[in-house]
Amino acid sequence: MNEHSEATAGPGEPPFGDGRMDSATETFVAHRSLLFTVAYEMLGSAADAEDVLQETWLRWVKVDAGQVHDQRAYLVRVTTRRALDRLRTMKRRKEAYVGPWLPEPLLTTPDVAEDVELAESVSMALMLVLETLSPTERAVFVLREVFDVGYDEIAAAVGKTPATVRQIAHRARRHVDARRPREVVSPVQARAAVESFQRALETRDLQGLLDVLAPEVVLVSDGGGVKQAAPRPITGADKVARMIVDGLGKARIALTSEPTVVNGNPALLLRVNGEIDGVIAVRVEDARITGLYYVRNPRKLTRIASETPLTLK
Repeated sequence: MNEHSEATAGPGEPPFGDGRMDSATETFVAHRSLLFTVAYEMLGSAADAEDVLQETWLRWVKVDAGQVHDQRAYLVRVTTRRALDRLRTMKRRKEAYVGPWLPEPLLTTPDVAEDVELAESVSMALMLVLETLSPTERAVFVLREVFDVGYDEIAAAVGKTPATVRQIAHRARRHVDARRPREVVSPVQARAAVESFQRALETRDLQGLLDVLAPEVVLVSDGGGVKQAAPRPITGADKVARMIVDGLGKARIALTSEPTVVNGNPALLLRVNGEIDGVIAVRVEDARITGLYYVRNPRKLTRIASETPLTLK
C-alpha cells in the first residue's frame, strides 16, 4: 500500500478490505459528525475541517484500535491536535485576507437548530468571538465549554498540564463571556426578526429596516477580494439601513431572498438576478437584530446546497 493510494481513500472507503480496516472504518464513521464539529468550531472553515478529518483518518488506520481504551477520546484528541496545527497556519492566511473574514456558513439539519447549546456554539456570532482567542485558548474553550471534555483529556490534546489548561479555560471563558451575545433567543423570536428584515430588504423599506435593527447593529460582509464588500464592519442602525437601501437602489438589481437555516440559526439566502449572491446570518437580541454577517465569497458558499450534520456527542 503506497502513501498515495491510502490518502485518496475516503473515511467511508477503506484503502484495503481486511477486518481490521473495516472495524477502523466503522468506528471512524460512527464519530465522524462529532469530529467534524470539533474541527469546524476550532477552524471556522468546512474545507479545512475536512482536511483535518482526512489527516485524523490516516493516523487512525495505522493504530492498533484494540490497544486504545477510549476510541472516541483518542479520535477527538488527534482531531484537536491536527486542527491546532492548521489553526496556526490559518492565522497567517487570515492576516492576508482581503477585507473582513467570516466563518464558512453551513446549511444545517433541523436537529441542530433544536439543540440550543449546539446552535449557539456554531452560530456566526459566537464563531466570530472565538476568532479573537489564541489557537490554544480556542481549542481549550471548544473542548471544555462546548464538548465538556475533562481537563486531563484536554491537556493531552493540547500538550499542556491540567493545571495550565484550567487557567487557560478560565481566561478563555471570561474573554468569550464578555463578547458573546447577552442572551440566547428562541428560534421563534429569531425567525420573526429575520422575516421582518426580509420584508424590509425586498421592499427597500428604510423605516422597516430601522424598526428591526438594534441601534448598535453591526454589519460585517465577506467578499474575500472576489466580490464587492465593505472593507470594514459598519456600525449603527442608520448607517446600515441607509447603506442597504442606497446600495440596492443604485445597483438596480433584481434581489430575492429565501429563509434558510445556517449554522443552526435562521438566515437568508440572497439571489441577484436569479443567481446565488450570498448568505446573511443574523444575531438577534431582545427581538432586534444586533449582527448581520453577509458571506459573498463564492469559495465559502459550497456548503449551503446540502445539509451538514453536526453533533456534540
